[in-house]
This record gives sequence, C-alpha cells and structure tokens, in this order.
Amino acid sequence: MNFGNKLRCVKNRCFSGSSGLLSSNYHVTPCTPMLSQVPKKARVVICGGGVMGAAVAYHLAELGWGESTVLVEQGRCGGGTTWHLSGLVGVFKPTLTQVKLAKSSIQLYKSMEGKGLKTGWKECGSLCVARTRDRMTVYRRMKAQSVAWDIECSLVTPEEIKELCPLLEVSDLYGGLWIPGDGVGDPFQICLSLISSAKERGVSVIEDCSILQVFNSNGKVSGVETNQGYIECDYFVNCGGFWARKIGKMSEPFVKVPLHACEHYYLHTKQIPGLDPMTPVIRDQDGHIYFRENEGRLMAGGFEPVAKPAFEDGNIPETSEKRILPEDWDHFHVLLEQMLHRLPSLGDAVLERLCNGPEAFSPDCKWIVGEAPEIQNYFVAAGMKTIGISAAGGVGRATAELIVNGYSLYDMYEIDISRFLGLHNNRKFLRDRVREVPGLHYGLMYPFYEFHTGRNLRMSPIYPKLKESGAIFGQVMGYERPAWFEVNAQEAQRPTENKSLPFRIAHTNTFGKPDWFDYVAEEYSACREKIGLSDYSSFTKIDLWSKKTEVVDTLQYLCSNDVDIPIEGIIHTGMQNERGGYENDCSLARLAENHYMMIAPTIQQNRCKSWIQRHLPSDGSVVMTDITSMYTAICVMGPFTKQLLSELTDTDLSPSSFPFFTFKEIDVGLANGVRAMNLTHTGELGYVLYVPNEFALHVYSCLIEAGKKYELKHAGYYAMRALRVERFYAFWGQDLDTTTTPLECGRSWRVKFDKDIDFIGRKALLKQREEGVHRMYIQLLLQDHDHEIDLWPWGGEPIYRNGKQVGITTTTGYGFTFKKQICLGFVQNFDENGQLQPVTHDFTLSGDYEVDIAGLRYQAKVNIHSPNLPTQYPDKERGAYRATRDASA
Repeated sequence: MNFGNKLRCVKNRCFSGSSGLLSSNYHVTPCTPMLSQVPKKARVVICGGGVMGAAVAYHLAELGWGESTVLVEQGRCGGGTTWHLSGLVGVFKPTLTQVKLAKSSIQLYKSMEGKGLKTGWKECGSLCVARTRDRMTVYRRMKAQSVAWDIECSLVTPEEIKELCPLLEVSDLYGGLWIPGDGVGDPFQICLSLISSAKERGVSVIEDCSILQVFNSNGKVSGVETNQGYIECDYFVNCGGFWARKIGKMSEPFVKVPLHACEHYYLHTKQIPGLDPMTPVIRDQDGHIYFRENEGRLMAGGFEPVAKPAFEDGNIPETSEKRILPEDWDHFHVLLEQMLHRLPSLGDAVLERLCNGPEAFSPDCKWIVGEAPEIQNYFVAAGMKTIGISAAGGVGRATAELIVNGYSLYDMYEIDISRFLGLHNNRKFLRDRVREVPGLHYGLMYPFYEFHTGRNLRMSPIYPKLKESGAIFGQVMGYERPAWFEVNAQEAQRPTENKSLPFRIAHTNTFGKPDWFDYVAEEYSACREKIGLSDYSSFTKIDLWSKKTEVVDTLQYLCSNDVDIPIEGIIHTGMQNERGGYENDCSLARLAENHYMMIAPTIQQNRCKSWIQRHLPSDGSVVMTDITSMYTAICVMGPFTKQLLSELTDTDLSPSSFPFFTFKEIDVGLANGVRAMNLTHTGELGYVLYVPNEFALHVYSCLIEAGKKYELKHAGYYAMRALRVERFYAFWGQDLDTTTTPLECGRSWRVKFDKDIDFIGRKALLKQREEGVHRMYIQLLLQDHDHEIDLWPWGGEPIYRNGKQVGITTTTGYGFTFKKQICLGFVQNFDENGQLQPVTHDFTLSGDYEVDIAGLRYQAKVNIHSPNLPTQYPDKERGAYRATRDASA
C-alpha cells in the first residue's frame, strides 16, 4: 500500500482500508537451548529474560557469580517488550548519574562488538532539532553541561541540520544539537548476546518458567516458587518489564513497583532506495517524534502529549501475540502529522506496518532501580520507558554491584525504588498518571514541573484555608504543598491553567524571570522583617523509642553526630553509609530519655524508614513509627514570632527558658499537645509547631487572627527555598546525596570525631579527614547578571575557575537581600594531568569564578561559609540568634 495514499485517508479522517495494513505480529527467534528444569538452589534468581534481566545476569557473571545465578523467563528470552524497542541509545539524560549509566551501556555494546557478540550497534549520531526559542535554550544549556559531563556535542544551525540530514524540512527550525557519539542498537540481538555470554560464565537460563511467589524469612529473600519447582536463593531481581508490578505482588509483604503500560507506536516503512545507512537519529521533541534508519528502512515513533493506557484492568497477557494491541490511527494521527511535516518524503514511502506495542512508565517518568524497601535482597530494575538498551548496560552493572558489593559506584538515589509510597502503586492513580507521563519524555521541561494528574491525594487539615488564601500548589510525595500565594485569590485563572481542577497548580513556564517572582519577594520580606507562616506538613516525621536506652545506642550507630543530648534538645545530624555519604540528613528532638522525634526531608519518607529499619536491633527493642500523617506542621518565622506565640501560650518563651534548637510540648490557644521546636530550617528566627491534626485548624486560625497586627503573611516553598539558598544551607536530594560527605559540605563539626563512639561511615570519614576532600561545597553570587532580562540559573550549570571547568551547580535561587542570583554547588581541583587533588580553602578562595548559563558566563563571588545578613531582630536576641544560626548551618 502506498503510504501517501494512506496519509490522505488519515488526514481526511477516513480510516477505511486500514485493515489492509500488514499486521504487527513479530516472530521471535528462539534462543539457544536452555535448561529443562530449575535447580534446587542458587544465590541469585533473576526474573525476566528481556534486555534488562540479561544485562543483570551478564554483569553478575562478570563479577564471578555466574555459576550461582539463575535467570527465569516465562516465555522466550527477548520476547517481551525487547523485540519491539526502538533501539535508540542517547547519552544525554536529565542527570549526571543517568548519563553515566547510559555511557556504561554504550561502552558495553562497543566491547561486545569487539568480542564478536552481535549488538547491532551503530554510532550514527543523533540530531535534536528545535522549533522554539525555549527548546533552543534547552539545547544551549545541554551544550554548556556537556563540558562537565564529558559529552561531545555541538549546536547547529538549520543549514547545518540540512547538511547532516538532507531529508528534513528545516524552514521552521531555530537550530539544533548534534551528538555524534549517540547511536542505535538491536535490542533483540543485544539481549541474546548478553544471555549467551552469561551462560558461558555459568548462568543458568530457564525459559517457559513463571514466577509464582517470592518468599522471605526475617525480612530477607529466601526463595522463589516457579511453575517448574522451588528455588532456594539469597537474592531476587525483578526485571519483569511491565509485569514488574504484578511480580511485586507475588510476595508478602507486597513489593510496590509502580508501573503502568500504555500504547506506544512504531511506524515501519519498507525499503527506501538510496537511504543512507548512517542517517542520524532525528529527535523532533517539539513535534513529539523521532526517526531512525533501520536496515534500509525508516522507523518512526513518538511520545504523544496525551497517552493511551493499556491493560487498564491490570491483566497483561502472557503471550506476545495477545499483547499486540490493535492499530489506532485516530490516536496515532497527532504523531503522523508531525512525522510528515518534518520528513516530507515519508509520504512517498511504502508502509510495512504500524506496530502498537505496550510500554511501561513509572509515575515520574524515571527508571525504577534498587533494593525494595519491603524485603531485603529483593532488587528491581524496570520502568525503562522504551529505551531499555540505553539503560540496560549501566543499570545492569549497577544492580550487580549492589548485590555483590553491597553498594554501587553510581549514586542512584533519584531513580531508587524507595522514592515511592504506596499511593504511587494505586492502579487507578497509575492509569491516570500514565496518560501524562510519556509526553514528558519529549516535553519542554521548564523548572519545577508539576504533574496535573494524581493530585489532591495528601492534604493537611489546613489545606482548604491555604487554598482560600491564594495558595498555588506544588506536590511532593503526594502532598499538596503551597509553592507561593497570590494575594488576590479571586482573580480568574490564567489561560494556561486547567480550569477543571478545583485548585491551582504551580508552574514556571520560562527559563528567565518567572511570573511568581514578585509574590515570592513579598513572602520572603515577611519572613525576614515581620512574620511569615508556612505549611511544613509534608516533612517526614518519625518517632523512635525503647523501654530503656537502646534507642540511644541505635541512633549513635546510625548518626554521625552525637545524639546523646539533653532532653528537650534538638540536634542536626547526618546518617552516613559505609563510604561516608549521606543516606539521610535530619533533625532529632529528644522528647524523653528513651524517645526521639526525627524530622527528615519529605522525599525521604520511605527511603529513610527503610535505611533505619535495616539497622534496628533484631530483638525489637527499638520501635519506629511513621507519624508524618498524624501532625500538621506550621512554621512561623520572622522577628516578631516570639511576641505572636506568647499571646497564644502560657509557656515561657524567653531565651533562658526556651532557647534556640530546643523542644517543648506546649498549649496553643485551646489546643494542647503541640510539639514546638525553636528552629525554622531556613536560618530565620521562629518556631515549627507540630500540631495534632484534630487541633490544626484551631491553631492555624489563632495564629492568623493574632498575626494580623504583625502583618503576618503566608509564605510558600519557593520563599523557603530562597531563604535557605541565601543562608547557604544544603538540602538532601538537592545538594547532598549518597556520595556527599559532611567534610565536603562544610559539616565536619557535626561529626563526632572526638567521641569514642563507632558509627556507620566513621572509618571512611576519618580517612577523608586525613587525606583531604576532593570536592568542596560553595556559594556563588553572580555579579554581572540582570535578573530581569537574562536567563536564570536553575541548577546544573557548569562552574568555571580561572577559565577551567571545575564543578556544577546543585541548587540556585534569587537572593532578595543580596539582590543577586545565588548558586550552590561543588568544585574540584584537577592538576595539569587531569588528576584529582585535595580542595583546600586557599584553592577555593583564590580563583576567579564564572557560572555558565546556556552558553553565557557570568562572573561570581565565592563564599565557603554562611554569610551574615542584616537582621530585624531585637538587639538582645541578635547575638544569640546569629551564634546559634551559624552553628546550625
């Protein structure tokens, strides 16, 4: 059938004749002979014979565990989603960790080709084109990042795009990004080659073998039941693709693997005479589409803005024939029009088939990797969202390292499975979210993107009052959290907002000065000069206690700071891993001799609980309870907060009775049992009130009414962010991660080196103290940046010292007191031979610094300590406030 004729039918919305297209059936060639029955025992059982399971098996074999590893596949290896994957391998990813994983994949495929193993690897490069100025800004930012990430690429003009790929229509393009090291591979060949190599090193591969149940003993994997028999094992790896969620439910407790399948289309043409085999991969993200050459043919696909969920009842057929979904030309039309616009000659090609193969996506459009929080030694590697071979080499290696060594060389917290809660695994939530997620893959991602599906799930009791007060909401871990407040709450919604929603969603549809700037400036000013009220309810809140003092001993081992503090004291501390990196960064309030309350970042709710649980005494002497949803946290900050709270409580709030960084249980208004903490996490004077939910509205109303005379103003998360960036405060998940140590971020004084108390990571930190740090956390104030007209830094910008790239920014924000853009980040010291050297204060302070924002460098002044900002506090409190604030930074 002539594709041009077919197109005319589609454009006229006439679909008669579509049944004449070739079907999407694909006959998978069987693997080499496999074992006929399962062994009785193994160290590792891998579930899933796709490219991801094959990669994990391959790397386990490389690490010497081949003979004790078993891979089971319910059908034929490579017969799941692997056979219809696009085969694209792009090295640019949203974060450095994902870039490293993709690089590892490319390196693996090149080495396999060198060994004579077929992968179909072809380094044809990729060409990303831009239809808009904002998309071109994204490419300029990527080009700037490429120096730090060691990626070869170049910005190209429309004319140069035409030279690289003459087939393209370029009249509407602003330019593009050329990445010569990108390429394509054959997912099916890669899968079979990995399995073949793994088998040679002793891995047992069993086809037509289904997992029925995963067992655990004392919280650790103990074995699996298959339809061919029971296998005793120590580790289990769920590489089940879009079955991974179903497999997760085959254990007790369930392992939550939040994935949902959606329809994904691949258009295949027949042979096109004269098509260059080295035609680059074309990514037209503004049109949501991509193209690649495939053995003289073209294959085209895309990520439509609104996807179509598949298998909504949760039942995914086991056979590949039944999984193939019918063609939906109506739904595909939005992509087809863009394909024909960008590649006009496609209309003259002859169509071979339109393949509608289901693909699974996670709720946040990221991969799902790591050890499951529910069961120890249960690992997951899934949710690779159509680019399985781009991830497989690196993720397979990282997973194997986690199993064999207990840690990986990659810092994978951002894609770790523990970032999810149970709500993310709700099938109806996943069904709704998967309509939105695939479009993000090629979407124009402005800063602080907010999802529009799966909202209004977790709300503090004061949520309705905040909404009435003009709150514009962001969401984190399912919690609705005010990002900023618009004073005129009754004004009409902007045209860009979804008017069907009963609340307003935060947005930043620019890379320059955002339209929320003036609102946040007023909130910031209130927090520094009067009183600001902020909802901290989303913070992770955990109680730990014991009958005697076992909880103290446990926390001393878990925490790098000395937690044996006086009752009613508060201590900031890290929880380090064996390499000294942060697994958690938290505050501990000692409520009683054997009772602590822990406050941790919102995104840590599941992750830190899992970390602590795995280090609690096995005798159950220490009890941990998640109380996040039991308390509403209201923070009041500013120079007049003590006067305000004094009107509402009988508790003596004088510094001698209630000093900074202490805790008291107080009455507020008519409410009792309010856990009040004399801190704000922003460096400002104030209190965080942890209010039992039943009293939350009452306490909030009392604060609002009493605060009128002080001109109290609501403040959202963006104002809190501005305050802490200006104060040079590091936050976990933004500045701190599992590879960052306290010594690298200026917190060595928070480590109990002077105490003869062992704790996790002590040896690594002692060694680092002796040898010196190889990177240092700094604050940079941009000197020649105009925040009104210049592009803003949003994180991830390269840092230059004396013209040499030495680091990258982590968190950025506008400093309303400094009236300058502020960048936080880490710098390193490389000698002339490219070798890392210790970073000293002299090195850091002696250089001339610049920050590269989308190709333009701005001069910057460096700080290595928290700066002193002018305060509005009474003279008698200013000294105590500054001393305590600096000690907590």
